[in-house]
Amino acid sequence: MGFNILLIGRELPTSLKVEKRNYQTKRFNLLFKTGALFYAEYNIRLFMFLLFSKFDILLANDLDSLTANFIVSKIKNKPLVYDSHEYFTEVPELINRPKVQRIWEWLERKMVPKIKHTYTVCNSIANIYNRKYGTNFKVVRNIPTAKTTHSEKQKTSEKVVLYQGAVNIGRGLEQAILAMKFIDNAKLIIAGDGDIKPELEKLVKKKNLQNKVEFTGRLSITELAKITPQADLGLSIEEDLGLNYRFALPNKLFDYIQSQVPVLVTNLPEMEALVKKYKVGKIINSLQPEILAEEIKHALFNTEKRAEWKSNLKVAAKELTWENEEKVLLEVYSQFI
Repeated sequence: MGFNILLIGRELPTSLKVEKRNYQTKRFNLLFKTGALFYAEYNIRLFMFLLFSKFDILLANDLDSLTANFIVSKIKNKPLVYDSHEYFTEVPELINRPKVQRIWEWLERKMVPKIKHTYTVCNSIANIYNRKYGTNFKVVRNIPTAKTTHSEKQKTSEKVVLYQGAVNIGRGLEQAILAMKFIDNAKLIIAGDGDIKPELEKLVKKKNLQNKVEFTGRLSITELAKITPQADLGLSIEEDLGLNYRFALPNKLFDYIQSQVPVLVTNLPEMEALVKKYKVGKIINSLQPEILAEEIKHALFNTEKRAEWKSNLKVAAKELTWENEEKVLLEVYSQFI
């Protein structure tokens, strides 16, 4: 739209080298990596940087970066846009820590009702915010750009089950690994990194499933784009661990669809509604490993169902594109031009 963008984040020892982009980036190297001191240090550093920077608009991604943006927007009388990537106060890391959760809820109550320009990732979360705070959250789903060409799937002797994304609690990954014990001629690829990856690697060794489960580690977008089309089934099997996961509509689900890979999802409302609407995969009610294994086998080897899903995926992939979804963002930011 003609804006000059500066994307601000943090740098970790595990951070990938930033690929060449058509906008500027800045990463803070922080003393603290996790916990309250990390959030405090990041927002203080961000506050100081923004206070002495020239800009026209601030965009805060999620509640953990909102405080610095909110205060500076008030001091400098500049517009602030809030992009809530998830229902932050209901993430699994907070729901069992009520004191910490209350702090984040307090911050949310103090700031969010005063922000004019807001959007989030799905209707369920937007409705919650709008009811709680009298706001007008728009919905911008995290959908990839349309693929003009589709990679041919390489013929392999075994089927490929893919999970891509954060390797964190509540993603159904432990159950998926255990399910592989009951599935022949298939391999599970876990593409990503996160808090529980070391535990999952130990589980794979303990159950002697090294030949059935592969960890790729953190991948760039380019590298991931080569892997996704090679899958026979994409997993998005989040557990119902609080409202944030209950209303999840992960970007990996749209990545699978854009690569025309059938999906297996848990019966959480947003994912279930999408899969039912487009009929591009299977919805499951249990993550018990033996039951999950049967569902995966059905999704992998039922040729009639797979033919139906493949046909529907072509339609869904044409509709669920960033080119269609970005119209909401164009509406938000056009008022600043």
